[in-house]
Amino acid sequence: MPRLRTESEIIIPDDILIAEYEYIASTAHDANEDRSRVASFYFVSVGSIVAAILGTQFAKDNLKSVSVAFSILFFVLTLLGTLTIAQLARLRAAWHESIEAMNQIKDFYIKKFPETEPAFKWRIKTIPPTDKQFSIANLIALEVALLGALTTAAAFYFILFALEEVTLLSWVIITISFAAGAGFQWWWYKHLLVDDR
Repeated sequence: MPRLRTESEIIIPDDILIAEYEYIASTAHDANEDRSRVASFYFVSVGSIVAAILGTQFAKDNLKSVSVAFSILFFVLTLLGTLTIAQLARLRAAWHESIEAMNQIKDFYIKKFPETEPAFKWRIKTIPPTDKQFSIANLIALEVALLGALTTAAAFYFILFALEEVTLLSWVIITISFAAGAGFQWWWYKHLLVDDR
């Protein structure tokens, strides 16, 4: 019967750690790439629809007849913005979790080979926070949140236009809808920007 190895005899093969590190590095890279694609898709979608609307010539009477449809369209764009915000937050959290995992492997090697410590700038204690102020991730999310707020305000504008003439009170409601839309979108991003473990 073979004897059980003691804890000091158990060796984690370097190949497994290298493969794990490369996989984690790949997931971190993919999270960044996906974040860029998600934001670009949203910006192009909203921009295309707005350009199509602005390129269409409507008389005031004709605009009233399609205002409800435009309001629904902008409401759907607001929902798409909310989903985009959720994707951006979760991709940022996934990137952060991957970076933590990479640093766990670094710490393992530093413990085994202390002379390698100066080679590593990022360590678990020095990883940028998930919600780093003015990071590209936060700035992209802010852009999406503001664009989502604009689509919210546009949805309110067209529904108010369909119901009556746009008055000063209507502009107050539209402005409040913009502020509420921006606040909600930003809150939603911050709420989802966590590592769930």
